[in-house]
Amino acid sequence: MRDEEKDQRGRSGPARLALGALSGALAGFAALASAELVAAAVRPQSGPVVVVGGASIDATPAPVKDWAIRHFGTDDKLVLQLGILAVLAVSALALGVLAVRFRRAGAAGILLFGAVGAAAALNRPDSIGITDALPSVVGAVAGALLLYGLVGRLTVPARSTAPESGAESEEAAEVSPAPEPWDRRGFVLAAASAAAASAVAGTVGRSLNGTRGRDAVASREKVVLPLPGSPARPVPKRAGLRVAGISPFVTSNQDFYRVDTALVVPKVDASGWRMRIHGKGVRCPATYSFDDLLRRELIERDITLTCVSNEVGGPYVGNARWIGVRLADLLAECGVMPPSRGGRADQLVARSVDGMTIGSPVEDLMDGRDALLALGMNGEPLPFEHGFPVRMVVPGLYGFVSACKWIKDIELTTFDSYDPYWVKRGWARRAPIKTESRIDTPKPFARPNAGPVMVAGVAWAQHRGIDKVEVRVDDGPWREAHLAAEYTRDTWRQWSFPWQATSGGHTLAVRATDRTGTVQTEERTRTIPDGASGWHSVVVTVD
Repeated sequence: MRDEEKDQRGRSGPARLALGALSGALAGFAALASAELVAAAVRPQSGPVVVVGGASIDATPAPVKDWAIRHFGTDDKLVLQLGILAVLAVSALALGVLAVRFRRAGAAGILLFGAVGAAAALNRPDSIGITDALPSVVGAVAGALLLYGLVGRLTVPARSTAPESGAESEEAAEVSPAPEPWDRRGFVLAAASAAAASAVAGTVGRSLNGTRGRDAVASREKVVLPLPGSPARPVPKRAGLRVAGISPFVTSNQDFYRVDTALVVPKVDASGWRMRIHGKGVRCPATYSFDDLLRRELIERDITLTCVSNEVGGPYVGNARWIGVRLADLLAECGVMPPSRGGRADQLVARSVDGMTIGSPVEDLMDGRDALLALGMNGEPLPFEHGFPVRMVVPGLYGFVSACKWIKDIELTTFDSYDPYWVKRGWARRAPIKTESRIDTPKPFARPNAGPVMVAGVAWAQHRGIDKVEVRVDDGPWREAHLAAEYTRDTWRQWSFPWQATSGGHTLAVRATDRTGTVQTEERTRTIPDGASGWHSVVVTVD
């Protein structure tokens, strides 16, 4: 009899706790799968991982964001999502263990996670209301009920042991039935059924989300970009240097950098897309469809874009050929005038379908530069990652004050009356791109052979142009590099410098001078609040 009781206590110990953890994991899986199914009916951006991830990005201090971009690059969003899933997995296991002893508390813990997801959904900039909270709420309820039910199967019924005395007590103990074992068969059936149902729900949810995405993909595939009324002139052959390792003059769509806060890339159906222009100083508010823009005169321009998160020598700069509509023309047709001509608005706030807000100086947008509402990139409709169906492209301004992707709304306002997303987080209101240069080859810590070594890279000062690039070896004098032909002042320029390398360790540095005579500063600054500065240098060892 004592052996049976010992066995039951064992079942109530580590083994039972392990099964409780398994119950928690299954409940967490069910919660996420149910939420994904509901999100498919609402919209993909309302899924709990997406809304919590977005809220995490919004709450993350700018230096931490920069650190993540620096260390993870374009994988930063994947790392964030994996981190969220890891936290949810560990929490689910812990709640399952808790539920073995405190059944209601474990279930309540899952409901609490659902409340956090619902709150995050309701407070997202692109929230459409209470329906965005449904996936988190439904998922949490499903997970809590499942955990409560599974842990119930693990309950060991208490023995009824009325106090007796003497021989009668001993006799009663001998004939009393042994404690009933936990409901093994019921637990296994319930756990297997829950896992199967969750897998089906998750698969159906992903399939439905994919169907939504397919509609947007189909709309993009139907787009035929008209010939531009103002085509870009051919790029001169001398604009590209034949140096191994140098960045190509035109960056392919696949290699073009992507830095934004969207955990799920918005897939917008072009046939239903609309964009409104309204606000201060807009005499004639207007709404445009994608076809409206296609019917207008399109211009084609090569423009180099730079992200403000680009560190000195960093990769977040690229040059592409864009086709689109002059933004200044649309603004003028709506009655907008720049402040220098008496306009009431000095800031244009562009809003994206994902809730992002980007503020741009109206004066810059209407000063004659080729500020575009871009529809195409390198000869094809915009890729979804780069803003399909329509995005802003403005030469000379960092992306966080100009390059709104998936744009849906343009409001004219003032800098004093409204702070866009990044300004609220400590970044500058106005951010012209700084004069910068980068060494592409040789790479840091390269080991070239002694003798002739070609040092080469790119330099940019959009909307001002590059006038000179100089290279320095160790503490020697600055020597002028060879510049490739300039295409326009809105694109970067390649440069090269033949170096007679000698054995040993060396530091190569580069600096550029723009057309205004401004020399790239040596002073190192962080990317916050208006872009990094400093000379790019690499250390090499010559064999």
